[in-house]
Amino acid sequence: MAFDGLFLHMMKKELEDFALGSKIDKIYLPTKYELVIALRSRTGSKKLFISVGGNSPRINFTEHTPENPSKPPMLCMLFRKLLTGAVITGIRQQGLDRILFIDLDSSNEIGDRVKRTLVIEIMAQYSNCILLDENGVITDSLKRVDISKSSYREVLPGREYVLPPSQDKLNILEADNTDAINRILAFSDKNLSSAILSSLSGVSPLSCRELAYRICLGDKKVSELGNMQIERLKKELDELREMLLSGVSKPCYLTDINGEMLEFSFMPLTLMANDAKINNTATLSELLDIYYIEREKRLRARAQAEDLFRTVSSLVERAAKKVNVRREELPDDEQIEEKRVCAELINVNIAFLPKGAVQYEIENYYDENRIKIIKASPELSPQKNAQKYYKEYKKAQTAKKVLAEQIEKGIEELEYLKTVQDELSRAESSAELTEIREELRQTGYLRSDPKNKNKKAAVLPPLEFSSPNGFTVLVGRSNLQNDKLTFKTAKKNDIWFHVQKAPGSHVILCVNDNEPSDEDYEYAAGLAVWFSSVRERGTAEVDYTLVKNLKKPPAANPGYVIYHIYKTIYAKVKNK
Repeated sequence: MAFDGLFLHMMKKELEDFALGSKIDKIYLPTKYELVIALRSRTGSKKLFISVGGNSPRINFTEHTPENPSKPPMLCMLFRKLLTGAVITGIRQQGLDRILFIDLDSSNEIGDRVKRTLVIEIMAQYSNCILLDENGVITDSLKRVDISKSSYREVLPGREYVLPPSQDKLNILEADNTDAINRILAFSDKNLSSAILSSLSGVSPLSCRELAYRICLGDKKVSELGNMQIERLKKELDELREMLLSGVSKPCYLTDINGEMLEFSFMPLTLMANDAKINNTATLSELLDIYYIEREKRLRARAQAEDLFRTVSSLVERAAKKVNVRREELPDDEQIEEKRVCAELINVNIAFLPKGAVQYEIENYYDENRIKIIKASPELSPQKNAQKYYKEYKKAQTAKKVLAEQIEKGIEELEYLKTVQDELSRAESSAELTEIREELRQTGYLRSDPKNKNKKAAVLPPLEFSSPNGFTVLVGRSNLQNDKLTFKTAKKNDIWFHVQKAPGSHVILCVNDNEPSDEDYEYAAGLAVWFSSVRERGTAEVDYTLVKNLKKPPAANPGYVIYHIYKTIYAKVKNK
């Protein structure tokens, strides 16, 4: 993420266009680290959102605000008392540091006009929002910092506001271009991105990597730069300075194949163009709204999935334990055969065996007539002892058959539950989690919720991609969707892919009676690896066959198919 000083500079210009001259109408404090200020002007109204949470510090206009608590916190009441009706008279930035000052013309308790300042510091976990009086004394802040947390400065009511320590770096808007170039070139032992980061204020590592990529299509050491690349460096710094001075940004954010948010910036990001999708927005505020709301939505979805992860993990552990116990109980073939041999030998020699004996010594014609000692129950006759051994033999045979069936079913159950684990690991939205919950209800692992008995969950479509030659490739998101995709959506001559001997999604290459190329096969097989539990390997064996060759056994778990006619391809993971 790149909410650096350059981004804040561009955001400042965006805020000024509406906020200057506007009046504070309402103030909310949804959480202890979030402040929402409703602004009203002659042209309309907007909500200014300020977050100082360590994972998402920012300031922007927003269309989406968190739910407010039923009872406003004391700090919220203080801010309302001091700032409601105040007019924004100026917005200032401390150089290119991530510190923004919002100057306010407000009134005190007796109605006199007073100057106040809201300071927003965007500095990761040290971010803060601080209200100052006209003398620069702290009235209060979203985060209070005492001497135990910072030996450099305290952020407490009544203390004088002190700026965070400054760094010895050049401001690109004020420094001469030659000075900036010389400062960067002085770090000859560093990579170009690191040299830029060490030389210029307000830049983030992402901004520096982008500049380095534009200059040398990589990140060379400064000592390896040629004259053409140094000239390119001068040109890029000039263009960056012009963009900052004009205030015209080109907001964008990057997403991966699953829509996962990667990075955002006020300028185009060319260094990741081949590995991610570039999404453009009209404003920086819209960019931050989309980026953080989507990211938080996914984080909430993952939090919601935790109970499912625990439930399924417990089911997997239980199923594995059940299989192991059954295997330990499974009688050995030699033990079963031993009982049959004992019964047979007793019967053959029954006329010569004494009654009341605790054991019989009999020649074993299965073992070169060696003497075999067979234990006997003295209270039983030789005939009854033989019948006892036959009964134990039959019982052991039946037990072996039943246990073998139970073990087979247990292994099938274990494999199925592992596919559900794989689904959960790749679920990216609440809708996908709801679908997985429904699958577990239908298979009897979760109880149905009486409240939602008549409520139908939204049906998600399969993921859709396009192969190199334009063939549609469909990917199931869950086992229920895998069944529907394979046996209802796909045509009999479409091609089905699945990673070999591991949980994963069903992948369908829709051919429409045309002949796909090797590239198309490799693309679909690569997706099968990506949407599987062996994704991290990078490569895996993938089975593929025509859909018409697939069969689903009666009463089989969702997603389970059998096939005997197939080919195998060794595929590299395809993540887009």
